[in-house]
Amino acid sequence: MKEIVVISGKGGTGKTSVTASFAVLGNTDLVVADCDVDAADMHVFLDPDYRDQHDFYSGELARIDPETCIRCGKCAEVCRFDAIDIIKESYHVKELDCEGCGYCARVCPVNAISNIENHVGYWYLSRIRTGAEMIHARMNVGAENSGKLVARVKQEAVKLAEATNKNYVLVDGSPGIGCPVISSLSGASYAVLVTEPTLSGLHDLERVYSVVERFRIPAGCIINKADLNIRNRDKILEFLKEKNIGLLAELPYDLRITDAMVRGKSMVEEPAIESGKLLEKSWKKIIEILNEKGKEIK
Repeated sequence: MKEIVVISGKGGTGKTSVTASFAVLGNTDLVVADCDVDAADMHVFLDPDYRDQHDFYSGELARIDPETCIRCGKCAEVCRFDAIDIIKESYHVKELDCEGCGYCARVCPVNAISNIENHVGYWYLSRIRTGAEMIHARMNVGAENSGKLVARVKQEAVKLAEATNKNYVLVDGSPGIGCPVISSLSGASYAVLVTEPTLSGLHDLERVYSVVERFRIPAGCIINKADLNIRNRDKILEFLKEKNIGLLAELPYDLRITDAMVRGKSMVEEPAIESGKLLEKSWKKIIEILNEKGKEIK
């Protein structure tokens, strides 16, 4: 079983559009994992049924028992995050500010404060419209620890793929280079880097590849809207050549892609869209690379 992770150094490059197209091309031979949990949107393309929902807890939050509290104010004095507020002469914890360090509970003279598990979101097991299954998630507003939720999504996707004898796990990773991206890349067999021909696109491609390179993961690149700026596209091509990163496709700018997205369709489902045909070739190339890699390992 191979893991294909699609990532980008910045948001808005078309990463999820590419991943959704690959999910359609892979049909039922894969499990999809939407690891962009802070701004999940694979559901827009793949129409999941949300058949199984699971709570996800990470970290802790302080809770003040108003019946036990003697309003001495010691908790508010020691809280370095200003997470304790006074409302109508009663002490309350501001959940978005609390870091769950537990210091307030330690100084409370009457043990009125306790730490509880923090509910930060949900993860789901769904069947999508292609007939395949998808593991995805949703973070609560203002919640943290998305890296841990990404790790859970990945773990469940791999477990499901192994249990159902699927050949691939297709991961829509988070943009950037932070903790969620590192969690997305953990255990990856191949990374697809999606970029665009802008100076920020090139800069963020360099950053995200430095992470991929550190993990020693083979990678290929898709340049989206490649014809918008030829000079910047050429700079990206130079970088790919310098780092020996394979060019998977140069997708042209096409407003019909946006129209397809509005209708919940991927590029590969619209025969008139050239990018769909290019992505189909890219998918076949990725599978060939992974198959060749598997032969080398044997």
